[in-house]
Amino acid sequence: MNPQTQFCHNMACSARGKVGQGNIVIHSLKERRYKCTVCGKTFAATTGTPFYWLRHQMDMVVLVVTLLAHGCPVQAIVAAFGLDERTVSDWQKRAGQHCAEVHQALVQVPRDLEHVQADEIRVKAQGRVLWLAQAIMVRTRLWLGGSISPHRDGQLIALIVQQIRASALCRPLLICVDGLAAYVTAIQHAFRSPLPTGQHGRPALIAWPDILIGQVIKRYEQGHVVEVMKRMAQGSMQRALALLAQSGGGRILNVAYIERLNATFRTRLAGLARRTRAPVRLTQTLHAAMFLVGCVYNFCTEHDSLRVPGIFGGRRKWLPRTPAMAAAITDHTWTVKELLLHCVPPPPWIPPKRRGRPPKAVAQARAAWT
Repeated sequence: MNPQTQFCHNMACSARGKVGQGNIVIHSLKERRYKCTVCGKTFAATTGTPFYWLRHQMDMVVLVVTLLAHGCPVQAIVAAFGLDERTVSDWQKRAGQHCAEVHQALVQVPRDLEHVQADEIRVKAQGRVLWLAQAIMVRTRLWLGGSISPHRDGQLIALIVQQIRASALCRPLLICVDGLAAYVTAIQHAFRSPLPTGQHGRPALIAWPDILIGQVIKRYEQGHVVEVMKRMAQGSMQRALALLAQSGGGRILNVAYIERLNATFRTRLAGLARRTRAPVRLTQTLHAAMFLVGCVYNFCTEHDSLRVPGIFGGRRKWLPRTPAMAAAITDHTWTVKELLLHCVPPPPWIPPKRRGRPPKAVAQARAAWT
């Protein structure tokens, strides 16, 4: 137990979310509990992780979640380990919710994306059809997020474009998509910023410069691709080719990287297989499973195309990297256990607003923790 890596989870504490400030001490080694010296509250070492209040061994939970993240059906895990199906589903839901928080805290941070590709997957659920839209940063192969909707419409596209927007800096950006017209409208609407004028009312929204939209349209006949058209819906082709070369995304407009990622998700998510005996039943289950597979792909899966040469022990070897390492989010390949134990700190404490001079305790807390 290391108190220097822990933070207070009490939302009413002025020191919440602060790591390495000396306010966390060990309360009980036997029960694995910490204590915050500022608010006096105690909390378990598993607080903020999927292991909180679980009676099974941590290694068993990690093993089951690892199998789920690599495409093993729930029924196979139940038959192999003798667990209840509801228990396995609950672990998958817990891990998916935790991974969604980790993804929002570490991946959805503004960075220079350069080149992004987005596409949708048709999911055969039980008694209905769902659509899963995803996006990938081409240079680092980083999964930027996904959205789920019962229809392939503007609402689905707007959700995934908002996730791209949350991860992007105002830099030249090429977004390659298919021929769905909703992409152009959603991108033009999302990539805008307010321009303050000092006057009353909502400020005008100014479109980001150098946002390029490339479309790859495939025409099918009898289930086979007979023609592929490439065009620019916004921006010039010359600028798009320059961004393609800069990001290592090829020489022509393509959506090959997001299609390869779609194949990875179909392999690792039993409910996404084209012919499966484990169809998706609930949208919430698919949502949790999507973030579990996506975070394991980002943080725990080494990508062959991302490896770099290095010298180890006097010999020249290849250094494997994950998409998170290529994007400078982590410095090593995480294990699934590290991913599940990573706690996302709460937002920092904000002193309450009140008239007059604040109380002495509030003034001291503001001076110490803000």
